[in-house]
Amino acid sequence: MKYDNIVRGRFIERINRFVATVSLYGEVARVHVKNTGRLKELLKPGASVYLQRADSPGRSTEYDLVSVEAFLDGKTLLFNIDSMAPNLLALEWLRESGLFSEKAIYKREVTVGASRLDIAVNDNDRITYVEVKGVTLDVDGIAYFPDAPTARGTKHIRELSHLAENGSGALLLFVLQMKRSGVLRPNRSADPEFSRALTDAVKKGVRVIAIDCIVTPDSIIPDKEVPVEV
Repeated sequence: MKYDNIVRGRFIERINRFVATVSLYGEVARVHVKNTGRLKELLKPGASVYLQRADSPGRSTEYDLVSVEAFLDGKTLLFNIDSMAPNLLALEWLRESGLFSEKAIYKREVTVGASRLDIAVNDNDRITYVEVKGVTLDVDGIAYFPDAPTARGTKHIRELSHLAENGSGALLLFVLQMKRSGVLRPNRSADPEFSRALTDAVKKGVRVIAIDCIVTPDSIIPDKEVPVEV
């Protein structure tokens, strides 16, 4: 996944979930934050950030904030925080993963029961439902999800559990938007209900996979599987 028109700035502060201020070309610019998560470990004053100039005229913000640098383990690492990226990366990875045949048909945003799941894969008339979760929180080389309570995420996992119990394929795919973590774990302290739902889902036959990504200022590329501990 490539980004065009990328520029570098310095993070100043987050105004609200959607807007932040950044020092850009010696001036203070209001930019759109493409992630409503807390991101408090990443969006710190003075951090280097990468912005994409928006193509839409008339917007209140001229740039989207898509990635941020963090100094960890004695080196600078780049975290992609674009919440739109994981679903696109998931489709890219799924097609190359070997999980499905070359004839598989992929459909995005599918309503199932009371939920709307990210992807449905029809492979030789067997449907596998896929829910994708983007991960941006890493603590000491361990990726955690979620970074804040997510009732919606818990609802999705329970829907996948129901589908698996009734014979459908069910896959929960975590996309780690960085290249650092050696394992993914549910964030029990942030959302114990989500963690319990995840453990229950595995018992009921939901497949759980995590992949990390190679992140550059103007790209993010799905890379390798990362172990999941539930």
